[in-house]
Amino acid sequence: MARVSVNYEDHIAKVTLTRGDKMNALDPDMMEAIVAAGQEVAQSDARAVVLSGEGKSFCAGLDMASFGTLGQGDVEGRLMERSHHDANLFQEVALIWRRVPVPVIAALQGAAYGGGMQLALGADIRIAAPDAKLAIMEMKWGLVPDMGGMVLLPELVRSDVLRQLTYTAAPVGAEQAERWGLVTSLSDDPLAAANDLAAEIASKSPSAIRGAKRLIELCESQDRKEVLLAESAEQAKLIGKPEQMEVIAAQMQRRKPVFG
Repeated sequence: MARVSVNYEDHIAKVTLTRGDKMNALDPDMMEAIVAAGQEVAQSDARAVVLSGEGKSFCAGLDMASFGTLGQGDVEGRLMERSHHDANLFQEVALIWRRVPVPVIAALQGAAYGGGMQLALGADIRIAAPDAKLAIMEMKWGLVPDMGGMVLLPELVRSDVLRQLTYTAAPVGAEQAERWGLVTSLSDDPLAAANDLAAEIASKSPSAIRGAKRLIELCESQDRKEVLLAESAEQAKLIGKPEQMEVIAAQMQRRKPVFG
């Protein structure tokens, strides 16, 4: 059974977790499918991505039936292997969406727990239903977050919030998650809101959007000197080029820009 579907519509890649009967829980096949979907989208000409889950929940975290399988064999070897750039497979489930060169918007409903929450953190933007719940669930099982959460969470929340989430494994509601910075905004229909936002982003200059994502990724990890150089380099790729000139012409003519 397919774990993830990828469809393209109006320059938007719609990536859907399709294991709704299991709350889109993560088993090894699901993790491989998520990474493969991200790799496919990264090579496409999509201008934005909507990441969602079928059914009642976005992703309830690790499939309990997978605990035994994941704990067998050379566990340390699988965890320590850098099979995907600077990450292992489990970490790449979240980090692949940061490697996708265009904005990724996650639509959250129901549970976004453990690995599911870390998957959502890999998106650029998260829109949640008011009744959604998020949790860093690993401590419940005597584990630590190990799917990229310790890279992604410090970018979003204060240290005390990070510590409370990690130490307690307690779920938090969407309103609290928004106040803490885990969620970008709330919507009664997060998938529709995500699609609308993706359409707005897809209407902008594709080269400028890609340049902006590269620049944001860099500025969150590099020092002032590197960021300033990167700003200049990205702008030099855009100024006076066809897409930028089309944006200017469209503004002057009061129409929507048309890109190739």
